[in-house]
Amino acid sequence: SSHEYKLNFKKSKEMCLSYIQDAMLQKQWKKAAEFLTFYIESLEKDFSTEYVSPSEMIWRIGTEILCHHSRSSMKELNSFTEQMKSLGVKRYLKVCLEHTFHLLCNGLIDEAYQNLSLSESWRFGEQTVIQDKEMKLIKAYKGLLDYYNWSKQKNILLEHGQDGFEDLSVEQEMHSYFRKAAVNLKEIIKIPGVWDLFVKCYVDLLEFYGDHNEARQVLNEYAYNSKFPANPNAHVYLYQFLKRHGESKKSLVSALKILHEVVPSHELMIDFNIILQKSKKRKRRRLGLEVIFAVLDYAGWKENVKAWSCLAKQVKQIVISEKHLDWIQQEWNSRKDWWPAFHFSRYSAKRNWQENESLSYEKALVAGILLGKGCKYFKYVSHQGCKAQVKRFRILKKFVNKHNPVYLRISG
Repeated sequence: SSHEYKLNFKKSKEMCLSYIQDAMLQKQWKKAAEFLTFYIESLEKDFSTEYVSPSEMIWRIGTEILCHHSRSSMKELNSFTEQMKSLGVKRYLKVCLEHTFHLLCNGLIDEAYQNLSLSESWRFGEQTVIQDKEMKLIKAYKGLLDYYNWSKQKNILLEHGQDGFEDLSVEQEMHSYFRKAAVNLKEIIKIPGVWDLFVKCYVDLLEFYGDHNEARQVLNEYAYNSKFPANPNAHVYLYQFLKRHGESKKSLVSALKILHEVVPSHELMIDFNIILQKSKKRKRRRLGLEVIFAVLDYAGWKENVKAWSCLAKQVKQIVISEKHLDWIQQEWNSRKDWWPAFHFSRYSAKRNWQENESLSYEKALVAGILLGKGCKYFKYVSHQGCKAQVKRFRILKKFVNKHNPVYLRISG
């Protein structure tokens, strides 16, 4: 019966999709392609009264298979994508965007640009309005490729100078790309979202033509506008811009302080610590100690010489002056239960000594102050250093022994 046929047909389709999924998960692309062919054929043979359009599933599965199948080519992927464009009007611009990405991944820049230009001129009644977000992305990526072409022309101009008719034509072409790129990039970054690449390119354009105020405004908006999602990179870009243009320490600290709160393990925290250590303000130096301790809470920094050097330097200054020992105590109180095993085991001491003498020196200094002269890490490294007759390790040992009472004060 008709009802029975529909049930069986539905069951067959579901089974076929399940087989496709299993094949894809096992990276059996040939098998997946065969099952997809059967699936599409079954849709064509569907004699039910309901109209079955090529679903988004076919587009996504088909694209995935063609990208991984050993015998597929860019020509086949282009052909498949064009079919999906003509059959899937409701997804037309999404298919165009994905097609562009595949072209770019294969180094076909001109073809990608042409694809975006054709997509930009697409109109299909109310579907044009419905796909407004996709259209904005189409224009944004076109702006990105205009920026790429502008950058190429800029490099040619900078390499050969500004003499001669040929260079004049290059400069004119460069300005043309600038105007087109600037319009589209400026539009997309007005919309709340994460637009890192677009923002960086737009700021680069503005800086090249000396519009620093506009660039600063764009970066401030991207970092501080509450409508935009929290984004550590926004503060990184702002800091890098401020540093390039020699802005005040106050501005630099302001940008990095927020980054510290969002990503305490960020690589720029070393810069932040150095800026804060040089400050004459006690509050900033206190924050500097907090920053460097927080950095070393993360495994990725365990063997970073620069980070340990920053901590060792500040801790040593505090111990010598005997001022603000409470700063060290406050930071150490929340770490004394786990830092010894995390950083200062005998195994770590042995490995650090074998791999990096400078790292073991900086860590031994910190370990000796925080855990005293009886600390396993300090004892091993100082012994090896003195045994190897390295002068700075003898000085290190004397320093820690001399200031051992500090450890007693810190440990409470």
